[in-house]
Amino acid sequence: MYPIDFFWRAARRWPQRIAIDAPAGSVTYAVLAKQVAALAAALQTLDPAPQSRVAICAGNGVEHITALLAVLASGKIWVPLNPRSTQPEIKRIVDATEPSILVVEDHYSHMAEFAPAHRIGFSNHADQMDHADHASASEPPQIAAQFRLYDLIAARMGAAPAPLDLPPDATQAIKFTGGTTGMPKGVMQTYRAWMTTIINQIQAWEFDENDRYVVAAPITHGTGTYLLPILAQGGCHLILDGSGAAAVRTAFRERGGTVCFAPPTLIYMMMALPQATPADFPKLRRLIYGGAPMPLHKIDEVRNFFGPVLGTTYGQTEAPQILTVMRPEDFDIPEQRASVGRTTWLSDVAIMAPDGTLLAPGEVGEVVARGDLLMTGYWRLPDKTAETMIDGWLHTGDRGYIDAAGFLYLKDRLRDLVITGGFNVYPVDVENAIQQHPAVHESSVFGVSDDKWGEAVHAAVQLRANATVTEAELASFVRDLLGPVHTPKRIHFLADLPRSSVGKVLKTAVRELALKNTSTTQL
Repeated sequence: MYPIDFFWRAARRWPQRIAIDAPAGSVTYAVLAKQVAALAAALQTLDPAPQSRVAICAGNGVEHITALLAVLASGKIWVPLNPRSTQPEIKRIVDATEPSILVVEDHYSHMAEFAPAHRIGFSNHADQMDHADHASASEPPQIAAQFRLYDLIAARMGAAPAPLDLPPDATQAIKFTGGTTGMPKGVMQTYRAWMTTIINQIQAWEFDENDRYVVAAPITHGTGTYLLPILAQGGCHLILDGSGAAAVRTAFRERGGTVCFAPPTLIYMMMALPQATPADFPKLRRLIYGGAPMPLHKIDEVRNFFGPVLGTTYGQTEAPQILTVMRPEDFDIPEQRASVGRTTWLSDVAIMAPDGTLLAPGEVGEVVARGDLLMTGYWRLPDKTAETMIDGWLHTGDRGYIDAAGFLYLKDRLRDLVITGGFNVYPVDVENAIQQHPAVHESSVFGVSDDKWGEAVHAAVQLRANATVTEAELASFVRDLLGPVHTPKRIHFLADLPRSSVGKVLKTAVRELALKNTSTTQL
């Protein structure tokens, strides 16, 4: 069995159910299955070689989902290209993976104009969907450099892709990651890892045919791991009409959204919308956050607003999405709210000392993982793979501990640990304290070389709109909560914290920008 088989089975079971609800129209499972099969057959015609790469550069939409499912059905490797990224970054990924086929939304065609691959273009139009559904079968167009997505589907309508014959550890996707620091690396995610992710998502969140998933985060990132779990259970994906927090609220309020994966910043923005009330989310039952931590006081605010629906997962691109899960009921116990949950099926998560010893509950060390969820390595980077995968364990680079009940608590990235005056300071602890101040919207804490302390704790802070606080006041606030060691030696006030295209705070960029800020004074 392969990941795409979850979709094929659902299409046979629920042919007339709506698989995708988009502003331009709805697509049933039966129609989507025909289109996916036709496009997968076309991809195999364009490039008969199994495991060749297909890159997709597009925003969230019906065509993006169709193309992604077709890549999975064709036995090829998905290479997501985030259209919110930069052209040099996309070029670097294309040069590294050498895709033979590029699927690109017309609006973003300039982002990958250099790619030497077969190019399949599309725009979002309902009439194209109708044309593809009702076109009669005919011979595919002659292979050339340029194609239109719906023309390929129409030409192969009624065809089926050749069956897959690949081992469980064959690569399903190459997704690039660099976190908030460092050079991005191409993570080779396997069929086995995707199967494990699908099973764990369904088991953890109890998805069923009544779920309507609000597609808020990019398909190229976290949302991509929810596509097949929702479809496997006969659920529906809601494509936003517009973008931003207001469009997400509309999908919940007017279109029956039940579940969503979103970064914390988007959740906060929904709460801050004019006249926003819990009544705007009448059917919401799972609000899953990820991509960045959520401070404890924010967890309380979100639960007070939305109700007991909040959940989160811990994972990495190297172990996609769901090594651990924190379900809504786990947040009911206040002492557990700082956790990222318990280990999911088919994986082991442990805490390891620098000498390779596995540590006891409560002891802080590096978070390591092994099992079916793991990558096979970094694309064409054997040395980097050997640094990360050691004796079957994935070394995550995160520090944390597991308590006696099996809940994982993260402290910080190994490289983010600040050692000041011989004391270990975890930036996340200081960030949680700073963000309890009512004037603070968000913060980022980091270390700076210091002649006296070895490293000094610094903080960059973004205040709430129209809020004010002085550096001395905020430092005193932290000192009262954590003591002098954890108190930042300097606090830099920034209008906005630098973020990635998917909303993650970029610590390297924050640090560079903060250190250029000369308006602060030494405490």
